[in-house]
Amino acid sequence: ADSYNNIGSVYRDMGEYSKALSSHERSLEIKKIALPPNHPDLAASYNNIGSVYSNMGEYSKALSSYERTLEIEKIALPSNHPDLASSYNNIGSMYNDMGEYSKALSSHERSLEIRKIALPPNHPDLAHSYNNIGGTYHNMGEYSKALSWHERALEIRKIALPPNHPDLAASYNNIGIVYRKMGEYSPIFLYTIPMLL
Repeated sequence: ADSYNNIGSVYRDMGEYSKALSSHERSLEIKKIALPPNHPDLAASYNNIGSVYSNMGEYSKALSSYERTLEIEKIALPSNHPDLASSYNNIGSMYNDMGEYSKALSSHERSLEIRKIALPPNHPDLAHSYNNIGGTYHNMGEYSKALSWHERALEIRKIALPPNHPDLAASYNNIGIVYRKMGEYSPIFLYTIPMLL
C-alpha cells in the first residue's frame, strides 16, 4: 500500500493525474483489507485521492474524499489534532472552488479554531487559515473583511518566514488586489514595493 501511495504521489507531482489516481486507489484497496476501518492511514489515502481530484478540477469528487478523510480523523484522532484542521481547510477550499462561499467560510473558520489551539501563535499554518478566510470574503465581495484577514496573514508571515519567501509575496499581492477592488489605488503601490526590493 505504501509503495502504491508513493508511486501515486510521484505521478501527481508529474501532473499525470489519472495514473496518480489509479495508484492511490490501489493503495486504498489494500489498506481497507489490512487495516481497521477507522485507521488514520485510511484517512491519508482518502486525502491523497481528494488532492488528485482537486488537481483535476473535479471538486465534488475531491470534496467527497476530503469529507471521508475527516470522518475517519474525527474517530481516530484527538479533536484538536492538526490533521483535522487540514481536512477542514481542504473541504473549505473545495467549497470555495465550487462557489459555495458560506460553506467554505464555515470550514475555514473551523480549521482556524483548531489551529489556534494546536499550534504556536505565529505558526505559518495559522497564516494559511487567515489567508483562506480572506480569500473567501474576497470572493463574497466583502472586501473590508478580506483586507483584515489578509493583513493578519501577512503579520504572521513577516514573523515566521524568511523575508523573500513566496508566501509573503502572495500576501502582499492579495492585499493589493483587495485595495484595487475597493478603489483605493495608492495603497497598492505601498504593498507591492516590498515585492520589488
